[in-house]
Amino acid sequence: MTDALPLEGVRIADFTWVGAGPFLTKPLADHGADVIKVESRTRTDPIRSMAPFRDGEPGPDRSGYFANRNTSKRSVCIDLKHPEGREIALELIARSDVVADNFTPGTMHRLGLGYDTVKKIRPDIIYIEMPMQGNAGPHRDFGGYGLAIAAAGGLLGLSGYPDRPPVGTGTNYPDHVPNPLHAAIAVLAALRNRRRTGRGEYIELAQLESTVNVVGPALLAASAGHRVERAGNDDPVAAPHGVYPCRDEDSWCAIGVFDDRQWQALTRVLGAPAWTARPDFTDAAARHRARRELDKVLSAETSAWDATKLADALADAGVPASPVRNTDDLLHRDPQLRAREHWVQLDHPVMGPSVYDGIPYRLSRTPGRLRAPAPLLGADSRSVCLDLLGIDEKTYARLAREGVVG
Repeated sequence: MTDALPLEGVRIADFTWVGAGPFLTKPLADHGADVIKVESRTRTDPIRSMAPFRDGEPGPDRSGYFANRNTSKRSVCIDLKHPEGREIALELIARSDVVADNFTPGTMHRLGLGYDTVKKIRPDIIYIEMPMQGNAGPHRDFGGYGLAIAAAGGLLGLSGYPDRPPVGTGTNYPDHVPNPLHAAIAVLAALRNRRRTGRGEYIELAQLESTVNVVGPALLAASAGHRVERAGNDDPVAAPHGVYPCRDEDSWCAIGVFDDRQWQALTRVLGAPAWTARPDFTDAAARHRARRELDKVLSAETSAWDATKLADALADAGVPASPVRNTDDLLHRDPQLRAREHWVQLDHPVMGPSVYDGIPYRLSRTPGRLRAPAPLLGADSRSVCLDLLGIDEKTYARLAREGVVG
């Protein structure tokens, strides 16, 4: 293992905002890339204004949501609609390896920062855009966030019970998992290709199409002529398979039994109650047919158990199980996350010591790390302009007075 980071020497001009875009550039920053987040003081990144706020006090530098998305980055404020601001942005791009944005189609072009312009000043640039539904087609100009993408991509239609309305995923799942991480892999592949060939690349990641990958098995089933419906916690093979109530208030245990061996282990842990010998529970196929009745009697049994003790006993016996954790449990009492040192504390200049998610994957030779807390709005404008772009003190002072930078 070495202290070197795998993306040292890579610079990213980061024009992304809100959820999916910043989560694309965050893992690259945490692995050594110099990610310079281009922001605006007149139209700040919306998640700077989203809860939770430290001590419940709103402010552009107090959002935990923003902080968690933007570790290890620098922030520079530029008025991209001002001619001199546009030139500064182009100077930054000329010194960068990657340009990233997740605006609606045509926004960067209208600002004079589109790919056709950029590739003239940096022919080997890697330029990634994340339009919601792509740059072509009848819906190209539709705006939207993760919730709309999850609905349009079929994810919400599959979440919930067949006799009830869709319940959703509890969060804007496309913003957090498929879209930013598919985009990050695309950037890494393009960087590798450029190292081999010297050529840059334009990448269009349509977030709708990326999200559709999440429901691949359902699409495959539909293409084969099967009716696909919401199925709650049901599994096509396992029974029982669900989340079962436990002794304490709002306490639950997730259990999945996929074969007869696991069924026998479950019955032993529960003390072999009489109902486990019922004829309609004798084999996996029978249990699956009788899964509604099975859920009912199992729920009555698990209601006498502590959720963690039940899950531990089942897991020790070889049955997939876990207590349903809340955030307080995860942060303070989860032994696995504690053992792996998942939680990282960084000292934010406004919010003070704050807890961040650690990197959920470990490179053996060049592990990444959260190198710094999220930047204050415009915290690095001066250093970027003077030290990186070579703007002199007098010119910078004028640009700051006029609101072009700052």
